Order: sequence, then C-alpha cells, then structure tokens
Amino acid sequence: MITGLVTAVAASACYGTGSVLQAVGSRKSAHREAAAMSTAGITSYGGPSLVSTAKAAVTWEFLAGTVLDVVGFGLGALAARLLPLFLSQTVISANLVITALLGIKMLGIRLNRPEWFSIAVVCSALVLLAAAAGHEGSGRTSTSTHWWLLVASALVIGGGIVGVRWLGAKAAILAGLLSGLGFGAVGVGVRVLNGADPIAPGALLTDPALYAILTGGVGGMYLHTVALQIGSVNGATAALVVGETVVPGALGVVWLGDASRPGYASVATAGFLLAVAGAVAVARFGETEQAMAGAPLPEEL
Repeated sequence: MITGLVTAVAASACYGTGSVLQAVGSRKSAHREAAAMSTAGITSYGGPSLVSTAKAAVTWEFLAGTVLDVVGFGLGALAARLLPLFLSQTVISANLVITALLGIKMLGIRLNRPEWFSIAVVCSALVLLAAAAGHEGSGRTSTSTHWWLLVASALVIGGGIVGVRWLGAKAAILAGLLSGLGFGAVGVGVRVLNGADPIAPGALLTDPALYAILTGGVGGMYLHTVALQIGSVNGATAALVVGETVVPGALGVVWLGDASRPGYASVATAGFLLAVAGAVAVARFGETEQAMAGAPLPEEL
C-alpha cells in the first residue's frame, strides 16, 4: 500500500509539472504566431490546426513536459496495479493542485481564497481515501471485455477529435474531459492487461487491452494538448481530472473487485466525491480563461 501511494504521488507530481510546462510551451507558440499575424494555426472553426499543435509540441518547455508525462505514465501504470483504481486515479488526479500552485509562478495565475480552500479539500479527501482503501481486485476479466475497452477508447478519442473540429475554440472543456477518459482507459487497461506479470510477450501483444492503452494514452495526450492551447490550464486539467477519476474508479469497484476497508465504504465514497468536487472547484474559482490567456509568460523559461 505504501509503495503504491508513493508511486501515485510521484506520478501526480510529474503530471502536474508537465501540464504547466506544456501550457507554457503552447502559449509561447500561440503568442509567436499571433505576433507574426499568422492564421495558419487556426481552423475555420476557430480551433488549433494540426500544424499549430505540432509547433507547440516542439518547444523545449512542451518537450520537457512530455518527458515528465511519460515518466508519470509509467509510475501511474505501476500505481494502478498496486492500488484500487479509485485510490490510484484520484491521487494521480491531484496533479491539478500541483498545476495550480506552479501556475502562480510560471503562468502568472493568482489563487483566491475559495481556490486555496478547494486545494485544502482535495488534500483532505486524499487522506480520507488513503485511510479507507482496502485491497485491489484481481484484474482477471474475459477477452471480450478487453475488446470493449479498446472500442470505447477509440470512440472516446475519435469523438474528441471530431468535437474539436466542430466546436473549435469552444471545445477546451470537452477536449480536457475526453482526454481524461482516455487516460482513465489507460489505468483500467493496465489493471486487466494480460502478459504483464510475469512478462509474456505473446499474450501481451495479442491483448486488445494493450492497444486500448496506446489509443487512450496517445489520443489523450493530443486532446490534452489541444485543450491547453485553447483553454485555461486549470479548466482543462479539472475536466481531465473528472474524466480520469470518476469512470475508472467506478469500473474498478463494479468490474474489477476493488474495495474499501471493512466498515469504511462511506469514508471512501466521501473522499472520492470530495476529491472530484475540490478538483473542479480549483478551476471554477480560478481566474477566467480570458485573463489567463492574456497573462504574461516569463521569458526566461
């Protein structure tokens, strides 16, 4: 349990720091295009084009953030196998707190009193979850459910891409939410993956859950990048938190046999709900999207 918690906290730190660095890179790229009076980075729907997203992805800040995301991905996958999903995904999703705090320095964000209170709620909720968490389920499921997971991952990511094209600049929250669902599919896929423990290459490569993990991970990364380009870092990350926490946590309990300690079900439920509500409130009480978009970026980064 302790090893799993430490791993999840480390993954959360990587993801939170990575999100801020990616936001810095995305906004510097957008500012450069605006200064050059370029319209090549904007689609007819007002959203970022693939060219614009690619330019943002090659800034050094974005690349550094991506490296941290990859490290966080590995640590998060390990945590998903060591802890119940409702605990591991919620701890990892607390990266929003790290994002908000680092945003003070790196993105010029100001946190008000309700937002500080929301951060305290998230931290308290994590203490409740840690105290209430019991054993994780076995993760043994039929192959057909692995196929369903792959199909669901593809539909989520495909729907996100279509939604961004249709809604353009209004799709930030949708993109963040669906990226979270994609990352949630990664957590579920890691738990049910065949051939992972012990390593069996044949079983691993023929398991649809592996390709659900790749689809959710890569697609989720793309949608999160788009959300950071067109929306506030807190808002996009809060939507991601809801997506990667609620559905995987519920699936872990209903489908995989995750459980709380005997007599602690109400404590676990309260902690889970408080964590999600507090994470959303961090974004809700923050600065407006427009104010953040206009915040000066530290040129020395």
